[in-house]
Amino acid sequence: MKKWLCRVLVVVCGAVWLPNLLSCQKKQKTPVSYEIVAEYSPELATVAGTVKISFTNPTERALDTLKFNLYPNAYRQNALYKAVSPAYQKAAYYNGESYGSIAVLSVNGGKGWSVGGEDKNILSVETETPLYPDEKIVLDISFLTKLASVNHRTGVSKNGVNLGNFFPILCGIKKNSFYECVYYSDGDPFYLDCADYQMRFVLPKEYALASTGAVVEEKSLESKKQYFLKAEKVRDFAVFACEKYQTLEKKIDGVKVQYFYFDDERAEENFKTIGKAFAYFSKTFGKYPYPEYKVAQADFCYGGMEYPAATIVSPKLSKEEYAHTLVHETAHQWWYAVVGSDQVNEAWQDEGLCEYSTKLFFDEHQEYGVSGKSLVDDALLNVREYYRVYGSVFGETDTRMTRNLSEYLSEYEYRTIAYDKGMVLFDTVKKSVGKKKFLSALKRYYAENKFKTVRPAELIGAFENTGVDVAGLFESFLSGKGII
Repeated sequence: MKKWLCRVLVVVCGAVWLPNLLSCQKKQKTPVSYEIVAEYSPELATVAGTVKISFTNPTERALDTLKFNLYPNAYRQNALYKAVSPAYQKAAYYNGESYGSIAVLSVNGGKGWSVGGEDKNILSVETETPLYPDEKIVLDISFLTKLASVNHRTGVSKNGVNLGNFFPILCGIKKNSFYECVYYSDGDPFYLDCADYQMRFVLPKEYALASTGAVVEEKSLESKKQYFLKAEKVRDFAVFACEKYQTLEKKIDGVKVQYFYFDDERAEENFKTIGKAFAYFSKTFGKYPYPEYKVAQADFCYGGMEYPAATIVSPKLSKEEYAHTLVHETAHQWWYAVVGSDQVNEAWQDEGLCEYSTKLFFDEHQEYGVSGKSLVDDALLNVREYYRVYGSVFGETDTRMTRNLSEYLSEYEYRTIAYDKGMVLFDTVKKSVGKKKFLSALKRYYAENKFKTVRPAELIGAFENTGVDVAGLFESFLSGKGII
């Protein structure tokens, strides 16, 4: 117990100083900035750290409470909303049942704090006085994240450690209020706004690190290694580490693109796919705004997962699945990382668009032998089969695309509606407006909504500006009234 407390105190005390490298920065351009000091301890399976957050009220009303997501608590034994669904338990928990959590140790700068929400998933911090529009508050939060042994977003994986969503992160703002997200196992339970990040991350020297943001400086500390990381205007900050990583690197359109892998006999071939996808989306949708993009292999019970300026991909995929996942997750750098949407209530807006972006890529890269038309045809067949199966089982089929993640009955239903029906929707829109106008609309959507979290109205409006009335088409798909 003393050893555990000592490690926590070392990291917490370390937060009182940050090198000049991190303290002498230009004035923040976003309402939120984080300074994070964290250390991963493999022998304890913990990440201990502190978060210094500066928040300037961007709303039109006074706020008396700030709310933070505590995503690691979804890995608790008695969590109401578990991070892993029953269907993926075996693939995720490679050593049997394992549990994790996040403990908030202290909060300074506010009047008081408490952990609550529907599932111990929200840290609420009361302000000393009302925080009026454009006023700033600075809070210091210390935390300890206990990691489950799990091939998932947050945990000690079979070959390394996955640290997505591992610290208290401010809830996104929706309609002038903080939007609380529980951890649904179907889909991506995230509604996050852009922020600026600086992180000092410490881990054993044997590990190599792939993360959101640029490595500004790297130092060796006897048995440990310390990274100074920086990223601006990103929705989250993820870190992945592995003792076996090998790296490939190339500059594409001025951006450093890297591939971290530990189990890939086709590493060069897959790295070329990453580069082709990155170059194609940069040309087709708009210039990538971050200085680096990293793709890292990570043990993951699903195919892949997107983060700002970083992507993870499972090494367990087939050759064809691997290529598709690399392209799809790279598309998320445009549709999620830069142009954000409500992933909790409008999952189709980024997932469907990324699936269709993947189709567009394969149309232009026939060397892969993947027919874009076949991808759409398969999606349509999947949607119709879903209608048939669910109709026969439940007597009716819910075909709405606009719905909360809690309303999906299964991951199969979520996948069919968000991905497959999303694919059919965007293909129908392209046929309605024509390919030239379709791509022009997406360029406009990207250019006008960088670093924002936008509604479907902004996406629909981009297509309406082509001069073709597609609002009714979108409404029929999203409401589930249209028959396909």
